[in-house]
Amino acid sequence: MNAVEPADDADLSGKQLAGFRLLRRLGRGAMAEVYLADQPSLGRQVAVKVLRGRLAADETYVRRFRNEARAAAALVHANIVQVYEVGSVDGLHYIAQEYVQGQNLQELMTRRGPPALNQTLAIVRQVAAALCKAAAAGIVHRDIKPENILLARTGEVKVADFGLARIITAGAAPELTQAGVTMGTPLYMSPEQIEGRPLDPRSDIYSLGVTCYQMLAGTLPFRGDTALSVAVKHLKSTPEPLEKLRPDLPAELCRIVHRMLAKQPDERYATPRELLVDLRGLQAPGEGESDVDLAGLGVEYVEVHAATERLALLTRTAAQQSVRLRRRRWWLAAAAAVAMAGGAIAGWLTRPPFLLAGAGRHEVTRQASAQAQLYFAKLAGTEAWLNSVERFFPDAEYEVRMARQELARRYLYQGRWSEAGKLFDQFAESGDVAARAFGLAGQSIVLAKDRKFDESARRLAEFWPLHDKLDDMHLARLLRATFEADHRASQSHLSQQEAEALKRWLS
Repeated sequence: MNAVEPADDADLSGKQLAGFRLLRRLGRGAMAEVYLADQPSLGRQVAVKVLRGRLAADETYVRRFRNEARAAAALVHANIVQVYEVGSVDGLHYIAQEYVQGQNLQELMTRRGPPALNQTLAIVRQVAAALCKAAAAGIVHRDIKPENILLARTGEVKVADFGLARIITAGAAPELTQAGVTMGTPLYMSPEQIEGRPLDPRSDIYSLGVTCYQMLAGTLPFRGDTALSVAVKHLKSTPEPLEKLRPDLPAELCRIVHRMLAKQPDERYATPRELLVDLRGLQAPGEGESDVDLAGLGVEYVEVHAATERLALLTRTAAQQSVRLRRRRWWLAAAAAVAMAGGAIAGWLTRPPFLLAGAGRHEVTRQASAQAQLYFAKLAGTEAWLNSVERFFPDAEYEVRMARQELARRYLYQGRWSEAGKLFDQFAESGDVAARAFGLAGQSIVLAKDRKFDESARRLAEFWPLHDKLDDMHLARLLRATFEADHRASQSHLSQQEAEALKRWLS
C-alpha cells in the first residue's frame, strides 16, 4: 500500500494513512477533505477528514482543526457523530470519525420536499438532544443547518461537523472567535453570530429554529440575493408567522419555533434541555405516545416507517423459528411473515393521516403547481391524493413519478400485492435507471410474497447492478428483512462476489 504524500488537493484514495486505508473521497470542504476508509484493526469503516494541505502550514488552522476533534471527541451521544481518533502523519493532519450511511436533511428535502410533521418533530427532538449534550460540555456547534443533520439508514438522526465548535472558556483564543463569524452559514446564523458577539447554546437554538421553520414552511424564514442581505434580515426582519403559512400546524408548535427565532438570546429558550422538554410535550395528530422517543423516526413518513419495522420484525422472527425447526428456505419464512404483517399493520396504516387544513381525507383539490400537488399528496398519503398528481398534472414527469412511487410503497405496506406489483412492473420497464432500480426491488419483494421464489431471486440479481441508484430506504429495509432470513436462496442467481457485496450493502 502506498504511503500518503502531503500534496494539496491530491486525491488520497487508495493510500494508507496511519491505521486507515482510504477507499474513496466523499467530499471536500473549506478546511478538510473527507474520505471513506477501512480500519482493519477494528474491522469497520470510518470517515477520515484530512486538513487541506495549504492550511496545514498555518498553525492557526491546525489548532482550529485539533480543537474540532477535541470538542467532538468529548461528546459521546447517540445523536452526535462520534470522533474516534485524531493524529498527524508526514505533515497530514487527520480526524477519524463515525461513518454514517444515509443522507443529510438537505438532500432529503431536495429529493422529497418538506418532511411530514411527525418526521419534522422527530428530527428536531433528536437534534435538540444532541445540543443538550453539547451544552452540558460547554460546546457551541456554531453551524447547525440541514447539511449537518445526518439521517442514518437506521433512522437515527446525528449532528455532524463540529468544525466550528468552540469551547466556552474565558480564555478562548480571540482569533478563533473572530474567524468563526465568517465560517458559519448566513442562512442559518443567529443575530449575535452575525454581529460577532460571544455565543452560547442559545445561538444553536436559533439556527435549529431556522431549520425547523424551513421544514415546516417549505421555505427559509429569510432569503436574499447576497449573504449580506440575508444577514441584515436576520438582524432586522420578522419571519412570516408559521400559523399563517401553515394554519394546520398545532399552535403550540408555532409558538415554540418563533421563540427559537427570537432576535434577542434572552427571549429564546435558555437551554436546549428546556427546548427539548417543550418538544417532548408536543404531540402531533396521529402520533402516539410511543412515537415520541423512537430512535427509528426521522427518515420518511412515520406511518410507513412503523409499518416497515413491524414487517421486518415479523420477517426476522419467522425466519429464526424456521431455522430452529428445519432450516427451511428463507423465502417461505419471509412469505409467511409478509402475510402476517399485512394484518398486523392494517390498523396502523389505515388510521387518519395528518392533513393540511381545508384538505379533508377525501376532498382532493387541484393546487397551483405540480410541486404543490405532490407536497399535499404526500402529507395526505391517501390513494386519491396521490393519484391526483397525475390527474391534474399529467405532463409533470418528475412529480408524477414521485407520487406513483409513494403509491406503490403504500400498496406494499397495506398488503395490496397485486396493485403494488403492477406499479413495480411499470417502474422496472422504465428507461430511467433509478426508476428501474425501484421497480426491480419492489418486484423481488412482491414475487417472494407470491411464493415465486426463483423469479424473485432473478429480480434481485437484476437489481444488484443498479443498487446504488435506489435511494428508498424503506424498500431497502424490506429487502434486508427478506435477505436476513436465509441469504443462500438469494445467492442462487448471483456470483459469490456479488452475493457478498449484496450482503454487505443490506447489512
